[in-house]
Amino acid sequence: MRVIFGVLSLLVVLAIVGSLAKKQLQSLGMTGASTRESTAASQAGIALPPPGSRDGGTVAVPGGMPGATTGDMSGLTVPQQSKAMQDRARDNTVRALEQGAERTRQRADQN
Repeated sequence: MRVIFGVLSLLVVLAIVGSLAKKQLQSLGMTGASTRESTAASQAGIALPPPGSRDGGTVAVPGGMPGATTGDMSGLTVPQQSKAMQDRARDNTVRALEQGAERTRQRADQN
């Protein structure tokens, strides 16, 4: 009896994980969406860019411009963005620690 419930539990968990994985892949456009886009594009007379091109996302956007890319418009490279985020986190941490120390000093002065 315990074995049957164990197998049934495993099947339920696998079904849930499979369903979630399928939804995630569909939201990324990795299953079925590309055929819908290519069918819609061919009916509209639009030539699709080669697979893997950055222009593919603009076909599905009404009024999207060919050659347009999404992303950060700051012009920083990924390593520069990473360093900027690390610096910002470090600065915020230092500021929070200084505020805490100042607050502790003020409480000590009041007592």
